[in-house]
Amino acid sequence: MPQTPLEIQQNIPLAPFTTLRIGGPARYFAEIRTEAALLEAIAFARKNSLPVFVLGGGSNLLVADSGFDGLVLHIALDGTPSSTSNGSSIEYTVPAGAEWNAFVLSVCGQGISGVECLAGIPGTVGGTPVQNVGAYGQEVAETVVAVRVLDLETTDFVTLSNSECGFAYRRSIFNTTHRGRYIVTAVTFRFHHGRKPHLTYADLTRYFGETQPAPIEVYHAVRTIRHGKGMLIVEGEPDSRSAGSFFKNPIVALDTLQRIGDTLQLSHDKIPHWPAESGQIKLPAAWLLERAGFVKGYILGNAGISSRHTLALINRGDAHAADIFALRDAIQQKVNALFGIHLEQEPVQLGR
Repeated sequence: MPQTPLEIQQNIPLAPFTTLRIGGPARYFAEIRTEAALLEAIAFARKNSLPVFVLGGGSNLLVADSGFDGLVLHIALDGTPSSTSNGSSIEYTVPAGAEWNAFVLSVCGQGISGVECLAGIPGTVGGTPVQNVGAYGQEVAETVVAVRVLDLETTDFVTLSNSECGFAYRRSIFNTTHRGRYIVTAVTFRFHHGRKPHLTYADLTRYFGETQPAPIEVYHAVRTIRHGKGMLIVEGEPDSRSAGSFFKNPIVALDTLQRIGDTLQLSHDKIPHWPAESGQIKLPAAWLLERAGFVKGYILGNAGISSRHTLALINRGDAHAADIFALRDAIQQKVNALFGIHLEQEPVQLGR
């Protein structure tokens, strides 16, 4: 069957490709449906000295009002996942453009545990290892065994193992040390037969009590909980125009509790936190925002905070990127002034 020729479009608005519904145009834009088309698009960019940005589901993205003066590659590689089983486990290799939630539903529907707590997260499969997507005590790194990528240094397709991806909290080599080097085209996941859902977050333990739920039950529970917090993309709902959690939970030194306690005149044991790597602690960013006065329903011009989730900054209808930037900056400055903590933005920012 002949390959469909690559179409390079010009001045395509990017807002419709993001869940925030914000952003200016891409100078050049291409839908990538095959690995051959990806190579052709990269050749076009290099011939014309264009910067390249890889766009998946647009769920973790904030595009500047000026847009992007380069080539945006919309990864639309899709198709039926392939699978192999050895009796104790099963592996699925999934194209990067496949919808993430649809894959999670398929896995959970087969009674397989491993990604059920990641239900309802918008975006595509290819984006999950980049950010090491996680929620409700589960991370995608727990099931990823390999990531197929185009290495832009060599223009070869290679497969990286889990350890080579350098996974950490909301991090991988794809968004840190090797940002811009690799383009994900497929991800392979491994699930062990007989594994039961391991529920660690209070929201889920309250939901199920003493019962041991099936993966599909956890899938639906997580979506229900996310919806209740305004973290499920439901077209038409005012809180749905967001990029999910806008700030990462900060990982800080243990003595930060002393500073927060002194500022708020609060006993240390009243400050929520969890152990993190290297003797540090993780603090809930939402709690810090609320103590700084940025509560649910907060409004700043055309931007605001979700009425159901403190960490979700929303487009109230006619917001531009500048409106989101203004709210972000106000939050970061106040939290830093009060607690000496810099909140790190979670969504990828394209343009300035």
